[in-house]
Amino acid sequence: MIPASLRHLIDDTRGQRRAEWEGRDVWLANEPWGELAVSLQGAQVLHFRPPGDDIDGWLWVTPTPQALPGAIRGGIPVCWPWFADESPDGKGPTHGPARTADWRLDAADEHQEGIELHLSPVERLHEQLVPRVVIQANANRLHVEVITEHIGETPVKYTGALHSYFSVKHCHWCRVEGLAGARYLDKLEGFAEHVQQGELGIRGPVDRIYQSNREAVLDDGVRRLRIAKQGSDSTVVWHPDSALPDDTPADAGQRFLCVEAACTRVDPVWLVPGAQHLLSTTISRDGDFA
Repeated sequence: MIPASLRHLIDDTRGQRRAEWEGRDVWLANEPWGELAVSLQGAQVLHFRPPGDDIDGWLWVTPTPQALPGAIRGGIPVCWPWFADESPDGKGPTHGPARTADWRLDAADEHQEGIELHLSPVERLHEQLVPRVVIQANANRLHVEVITEHIGETPVKYTGALHSYFSVKHCHWCRVEGLAGARYLDKLEGFAEHVQQGELGIRGPVDRIYQSNREAVLDDGVRRLRIAKQGSDSTVVWHPDSALPDDTPADAGQRFLCVEAACTRVDPVWLVPGAQHLLSTTISRDGDFA
């Protein structure tokens, strides 16, 4: 599900172009391999739709996004260099500064099968760490990665996530496969630890950090999406049910579920000078291999 105004911009796009949406600079593609929309605020994928998929595509974006400088809820926000409120000093914006920062498009490598975009922040976001975002899209899959390089002189611990909002027919129809037997921390129970019994069905509010590096499959009763990842031992599953954020109207708020590749308090990343870390998520139709 994407806002009608963004849908209109994509429908008016032939090939690739830059446009403005909700005050943000966005990069758009409408190609034989599919549709892609990326906001340069936050290096955030807003929309991906491969050929033959329904008009909504795979990702959800609120129809009433915050005005600048607020963040856009939906798509795949880049949470960096911390996840949630896990900043080292307890200060700073939720999910870190990357999601609202301005990013530049450094390269767009187009080929017959699809496209690869490279983005970097316009300004420094951390004293010792430098992030880059790579987005690959083709007719079979969407791949997003954050590469973090340590250019400083002392070890650094950080967390982060690719906070994917998936478009679903109704969150209560959803089942997330691949987490059975995994331990998780339930944020709605003060981070109480449990073990997932069987596959996860969504019947109400959920906010869990699963200790898992396995692939997951999201089934909403209509479509099955395979969600693979790299560089992550935490899978976050989130939906607030009826306690929706202010930027999410009730009629749209049941149309998403977040299944996130993350590095959280469970598996923070330690980087030494000169080292790099790659966090990625790869989304495909269950049964597609590309």
